[in-house]
Amino acid sequence: MFSRQFFIVCGIAAVGMSLGDWARTADAAPRDKAFFQSVSGAWRGPGEIVAGKYKGTKFTCNLTGTALDGSTTGIKLDGTCRVGVFQQPMSAEITQGEGTYKGKFLDGAAGKGLDVTSGTVNDSAVVIGLNRQKLNGVMVARLQDDKSMNVTISVKVEEQMIPVIGLSLKRSVDDMTVGSIQ
Repeated sequence: MFSRQFFIVCGIAAVGMSLGDWARTADAAPRDKAFFQSVSGAWRGPGEIVAGKYKGTKFTCNLTGTALDGSTTGIKLDGTCRVGVFQQPMSAEITQGEGTYKGKFLDGAAGKGLDVTSGTVNDSAVVIGLNRQKLNGVMVARLQDDKSMNVTISVKVEEQMIPVIGLSLKRSVDDMTVGSIQ
């Protein structure tokens, strides 16, 4: 059986965000908002745990990201990740506030999820700092082009960041065929 923490980490992989409490520049807000709008939509793809107890475990995620409206910069994510017959709902909300990003995966560190503790965005990637009790890590999501994104999740072991999960997402398109009736 797979632990709930496995699915929590998979959920982190599904969004793809960034680390750091770097100072925000005046042009950062429009750039950040543009990034989150560019990753809105449906994403699907395979992933693999590359280190730790479940090394070699393959999974698939189906996720939908929605950029936040109005003056709030960030993203809301919903979907599922599946390992064999086991499926886990995934959800996250990441918002910008006071020069960095905050939020939570699932119900946050106070529950069975993770807290977003920091973040930064550039034109094609986001890095999000993550925390749950003594676990500190980072999720990096990098757009390869407008239809593909790679996500890596690393955790801090002593003074070194160790990659533990890799995920390759492709933008999903509606499979419905459009035709005419004669």
